[in-house]
Amino acid sequence: MAIFSYHTISQPAEGQFKEKGSRFLAFAYPVDSEVAIKETLSTVKKKYFDARHHCYAWTLGAEKKLFRAFDDGEPNHSAGDPILGQIRSKDLTNVLVVVVRYFGGVKLGVGGLISAYKTSAEEALNNALIIQKEVTGTIQLLYDYAATPEVMRLIKEFDLQIQSQNFEAECKIIADYKLKDKEKLLARMELLQAIGVKIYYNLIV
Repeated sequence: MAIFSYHTISQPAEGQFKEKGSRFLAFAYPVDSEVAIKETLSTVKKKYFDARHHCYAWTLGAEKKLFRAFDDGEPNHSAGDPILGQIRSKDLTNVLVVVVRYFGGVKLGVGGLISAYKTSAEEALNNALIIQKEVTGTIQLLYDYAATPEVMRLIKEFDLQIQSQNFEAECKIIADYKLKDKEKLLARMELLQAIGVKIYYNLIV
């Protein structure tokens, strides 16, 4: 079944937690690719280079099929999994949460660590603004200049978000469309072609 929207956060948010001298600084970021995740992690590690652990979890994609949890030296499943659990409990995706730990000299035990990382991640996400985003696809339109009025009506009706446009002998527009509108959009394109409007399209995957 197709997924037409998902929840993520609009901008970075922070949280923190203290337990037996250890400080846990949590940071939540909106991300849209693994490249963005790597860049963000690199920035956090450089800024908090003196921390003992930089644990994190992330989820990508409307279907949430891409994810990872990383303990960074903490006991297995005591850090990354609790962070990932908080992302999932809020039904979020395209989100990275990093929890930086400054060791306070007293061991917390696995149970204490799980609780600390869970609470820290929860605090950051509670401070984030959660938004709903539409899942989109990309379409390329090729048309004669005379068909411009029809194309502009199409763009307005389906709220297409133009990425690029080129007005020459053959005009070209590349735009994003809402996945929920795909069938109606393609039906409208075929109708325009059927009534003689010189307009062609292809979906960009």
